Amino acid sequence: MSSKADFSDLTTRIASAIVMLIIAGFTLWQGGAAFQYLLIISAGLMAWEISHMHDTRSWLSIVSGIFAAGFVYISFFPIGLSPMALTALKLLPCLILAGLHIEKARFTVFAGLLIFMAATTDLGAFRIEQGFFLTVWLLLCIVASDVGGYFAGKIFGGPKLWPRISPKKTWSGTLGGWALAAIVGLIFVILNAQPLLLIPASILVSIAAQAGDLVESAVKRRAGVKDSSNLIPGHGGLLDRFDGVLGVCFLLGIAGLVGVY
Repeated sequence: MSSKADFSDLTTRIASAIVMLIIAGFTLWQGGAAFQYLLIISAGLMAWEISHMHDTRSWLSIVSGIFAAGFVYISFFPIGLSPMALTALKLLPCLILAGLHIEKARFTVFAGLLIFMAATTDLGAFRIEQGFFLTVWLLLCIVASDVGGYFAGKIFGGPKLWPRISPKKTWSGTLGGWALAAIVGLIFVILNAQPLLLIPASILVSIAAQAGDLVESAVKRRAGVKDSSNLIPGHGGLLDRFDGVLGVCFLLGIAGLVGVY
């Protein structure tokens, strides 16, 4: 056990988390356009962050953000374009925007833009298709993975998970995230009459969220930055909080392809 757990940033993290919870909770409850507009803004901000992390030209970051937000908007509110036209509308600007960045960042920016747009549209579709309670379960598992990992890692410490990529993450934090996500699944099984399968599914969601977190940590390390931005006090940028959602949306994409849901 670690001799001294540092919780100096806890107050700021909690205050910011409460604000984020109120905004996300309200729009999630409302569903429809309210939640979709939140996702549109989120896609734009994450695109701005990934560009800003790799290039000092502010106009390029702003254009990247506007493009990502605009495409997600069109995905939610179609304007009559064919699937082929939508694909071209997504891929060509991504290639152009990525090409305007420095050479070593082009693939990261290109992949990031595509992932942000896909993840936000997938999450919006999940809210529509699976309903409010399962979407809450999904997001709470991601939050539980982060919270459980934070407290378990601070309290127990121990061996590092992947020090070259994320020096602060520990195996105790990883297991703590899985455990708290499993508890979330158990609560939904008991209170919302969900099948027991939701408990192992909660752990899978936690694993996917942690994978997304590690990928984002690798991107930041390669870019030489500590946080994706300073938009959220105590948390860094939106990408620092949405990285777990990105990992989970990748899992949802696989689940959708194999017909799990």
